[in-house]
Amino acid sequence: MTRVLVVNGPNLNMLGTREPDIYGRTTLAEIEAALRARGSELGLEVECFQSNHEGALIDRLQQRDFDWAIVNAAGLTHTSVSLRDTLKGIDRPFVEVHISDPETREEFRRVNFLRDIAARRVVGRGPAGYTMALEFIAGRVADGTGR
Repeated sequence: MTRVLVVNGPNLNMLGTREPDIYGRTTLAEIEAALRARGSELGLEVECFQSNHEGALIDRLQQRDFDWAIVNAAGLTHTSVSLRDTLKGIDRPFVEVHISDPETREEFRRVNFLRDIAARRVVGRGPAGYTMALEFIAGRVADGTGR
């Protein structure tokens, strides 16, 4: 069974209450439950991990006990060369997800250290972006172009 690790960065544990006009009212727990259920339907094993600490995210990714990742690095998208280096170095494809579209927000959010190394990007689709990423992975696995 293909294993998918869903990695969420800083402040995403506050989904549902943090700036609902930007991020909506869906909680991270609700997103994770929906991904596990959809993953089961698609024949994918889904594990979720969230941390507010860059090193914890890096440590988790370096375990390499998954085939694909879905990564919402949150603010680290715009600042972390270390996270980029990890994602390049672990030899696992990933889909970059953002609930909002960072490029339509503040100028500093237009810097993106992950954009050019992601297998796909899903931005500005709200919580549904995670499901879209999972379905993309399922398609790649099914057609033999993924792990």
